[in-house]
This record gives sequence, C-alpha cells and structure tokens, in this order.
Amino acid sequence: MDDLTALVRAFAEERDWQQFHTPKNLAMALAGEVGELVAEFQWLTPEQAGAVMSDPEAGARVRAEIGDVMIYLTRLADVLGIDLTEAAVAKLAEVSVRYPAGEIRGSAAKR
Repeated sequence: MDDLTALVRAFAEERDWQQFHTPKNLAMALAGEVGELVAEFQWLTPEQAGAVMSDPEAGARVRAEIGDVMIYLTRLADVLGIDLTEAAVAKLAEVSVRYPAGEIRGSAAKR
C-alpha cells in the first residue's frame, strides 16, 4: 500500500496537481469513478455480473474502473493522512462486534 501511495503522490506532484487534490475534489472524483464502475454492472443479471471478467472487453473496463477507484481512494487517504490498511482493519474489527458470525451467518439484515 505504501508503494502505491508513493506512486500516486509522485504522479500528482509531477503534474503539479496537488492544488486541485483537495479532500472535496478527491471525494467527488472518487464518487464519479465508483459511478462508472457501477455502470458496468447496471442491467446485468446476477449471473452475468458474476462472469463479467470472462468477457475480455467488459473485464478490461471493470479492471480499469477499479483501478481508477483505487487511485482516487489512495490519493484521498494520503491527502487526509489516513493509513488505508489501518482504517480497513479498524473497520473490520468494529463490524465484527456488530455482526458476530455466530449470530448473523447467512443473513443480510442490517444492525
């Protein structure tokens, strides 16, 4: 993760884009990219969505959109000083208490 963060930071610095990479702008760009990812699955059946990577063209588009999402998320976390791995591990610990496996296994109910 550190290597990716450094690579994305260097990419922005080489282009003097730090001035545009405010948390608001990055969050908005991230939301836009997530929307583009979602659009790749819109109107697909569950079976088609599960097999999307077996289609070379659709798979390439999905891979590219996930790459965009990851780049913007990485950049946003870097600008805000958030360690993505640490944030994810902390969130998993929090939801494991709210959704104990023994109690909710097989259920999609929200708590």
